[in-house]
Amino acid sequence: MANRSSIDQHTWWNKIKNHRYIRFILFCLLGLVTFGLLFSNVIPQTVDIESGNVATDSIRSPVTVENKAETERLQQEAIDSVEPAYSLNPRYADNQIERLNDVFASVRLVQLEIRDQRGELTSIGDGGSETEDQQRVWSEEEQIQELRDRISPEIAEQLSDDVMLTFLESSSEELQIAQETSTSAVHDVMSEEVSLAQVETARDLAEEKVRLVSVRGTLEEAMAQLTRHTVTANFMIDEDATLEAREAAAESVEPVLIREGELLVEEGQVITSDVYDQLTLAGLTNDTSVYTPYFGLALLIFLMMFLLSYYLNDANTTLKSNNTHLLLFMLIYTVTLSVMKLTSFLQPLDPDGIAYVVPAAAGTMLVSMLLQSRVALFMSFLLGIAAGIMFNYHTTAIMDYSFALYVFFSGVAGVFFLSKSNHISRMLKTGTLIAAVNVTIASALLLLKGVPITLVETGIYTGSAVAGGYIAIILAVGLLPFFEAGFGILSTSKLIELSNPNHPLLRKILLEAPGTYHHSVVVANLAEGACEAIGANGLLARVGAYYHDIGKTKRPQFFIENQMRISNPHDKIAPKVSASIIIAHPYDGAEMLKKYRLPKEIIDIAEQHHGTTQLKYFYFKAREKSTDVKESDYRYPGPKAQTKESAVLGVADSVEAAVRSMQAPTQEKIEELVKKIINDRLEDGQFDECDLTLKELHTAYVSICESLKGTFHSRIDYPDEKDLPKVEGEN
Repeated sequence: MANRSSIDQHTWWNKIKNHRYIRFILFCLLGLVTFGLLFSNVIPQTVDIESGNVATDSIRSPVTVENKAETERLQQEAIDSVEPAYSLNPRYADNQIERLNDVFASVRLVQLEIRDQRGELTSIGDGGSETEDQQRVWSEEEQIQELRDRISPEIAEQLSDDVMLTFLESSSEELQIAQETSTSAVHDVMSEEVSLAQVETARDLAEEKVRLVSVRGTLEEAMAQLTRHTVTANFMIDEDATLEAREAAAESVEPVLIREGELLVEEGQVITSDVYDQLTLAGLTNDTSVYTPYFGLALLIFLMMFLLSYYLNDANTTLKSNNTHLLLFMLIYTVTLSVMKLTSFLQPLDPDGIAYVVPAAAGTMLVSMLLQSRVALFMSFLLGIAAGIMFNYHTTAIMDYSFALYVFFSGVAGVFFLSKSNHISRMLKTGTLIAAVNVTIASALLLLKGVPITLVETGIYTGSAVAGGYIAIILAVGLLPFFEAGFGILSTSKLIELSNPNHPLLRKILLEAPGTYHHSVVVANLAEGACEAIGANGLLARVGAYYHDIGKTKRPQFFIENQMRISNPHDKIAPKVSASIIIAHPYDGAEMLKKYRLPKEIIDIAEQHHGTTQLKYFYFKAREKSTDVKESDYRYPGPKAQTKESAVLGVADSVEAAVRSMQAPTQEKIEELVKKIINDRLEDGQFDECDLTLKELHTAYVSICESLKGTFHSRIDYPDEKDLPKVEGEN
């Protein structure tokens, strides 16, 4: 009998090892491993060189970087080359004319006050009495000072006392003439462009215009002096326009770039200070400490791990919840990445094409065989990114995108072609196909680069790519048994091998229980189709069906499908003995499978395909003879089905036996029978311990009914109710 605890998927240990925190730790470890293997490829390259030394090798820039100091120098040169922008500003003429008018207005006001003072003094002389201060009239000096205080300081400083006094002594008519003449002269002269260099010439011209007027000599001189000092430059530097022109000149200067791959130093060249500065800007000297590549790598790996986690959680794979399978993926990924790292050390060799021997497809094939093809395809994407960084020796950039594409397509080829040739004997063909893809993608990348290569180099590239394909398949085949044994993984190739009819156990069934053998083949067809329909492992169900009744070979004559031309031995023994013989066959089979070291999944199917169902026929037969009958003696002890494959196979097993006994089966009868068997098992709780949903049960029902079309012909009528257990108990 089975030890139930050995197959219980919900033990405390399984809960702990599949906990989400363990999963988080595994992803962190995977990220750290990736970072550790790629770390050396992003370390900034430096050269041990000083200013004044002679370069022993040619040095190229690994990055594109701006030489800001040189850019700023060229911008300043461009700014300095821009002449100031000048413009004629009419406001200067208006301002000066306003100042001129202000002078004459001030003269009139001072004259008015002087007249007022003289008038008050006359009234006092006629009989009034005022103080001494009130009786006093401004002196000439006071009059001149009063006028200076009233006019613009700029003009007041330029006019002599004689000019001031002349204006104060002029009549209203003379002042009017002087004002009109002066303003007209200033307006005429300043209507034209007057630069700083032309100011004296403009003043001479204004003075000539003023002197054309017939006035007394002192007034003419005063007008000339006032006009000269009023005229000023109006063609001035336009600050806004000049600033705009200089900014445009600075912006027109292209940034001075040290471009990726640019030759900075030739072999034998003396390192000048300017060259040393360029090397420093490119991060090639010991004067610079660049940490950004490390942060960039960490961020990239974080994104890779996040996408991997999201994909595995979203995809319908065992890696979604099984941390053991996740650990297996991590190990394969790490081994593959480590092999790639070792291969990358071949890049410095001449010629560099020898690095195309990298067996990247080995990892994707292992993941495809041991886990799932979709996960292997995503792994190809991750390996491609890692390869771009890892194989960057011949590029000044951080990533060699051509090598990334090469590894990606090589990995994808391993997945695609392996899915068409799972058997190990056909692995050579898979290696050939991978090699062909390697050669094709390598040739395409070389042609895209446009780099001329010799015939010898072409042979090395081709030979390395071909070798990469065959080495990948050799590694995959060689490592597969270790991963299978270490993680208890039942791979597709292993299942294919177990399905070989020449396997000793299958030969044993065929020779010792031929009826059971043919029954198992039909059950395999039904179970495989139903499992594939619900997304379960159809191949596992098929192979499990081949071996599920191996226990019947211990007493084949006690099972109805093997009772050809012999009487039924159950007619001669007690129902309880018959039940014990029938009940023993799953566990006898499990022991035989363990002896032959078949995978645990196959053993579990043999133990679980009957679950805890009841042998109704023998139970009712015993009840007819005695009322003291224990119902538990006529039930399989279990365990119930723990997986979808076991549950579906159990249904297919009962359906095949039931339909085989039908007389003149029709599609309607078959559908009703299949539905009844599924419902009976559902009500009996046989699906309680597996994650089979009602929707999946219906899908399996449809698939089984479709598979049964045309398979069975006229058979004995399948007995209802009381007779039904007889058929179930005997299979």
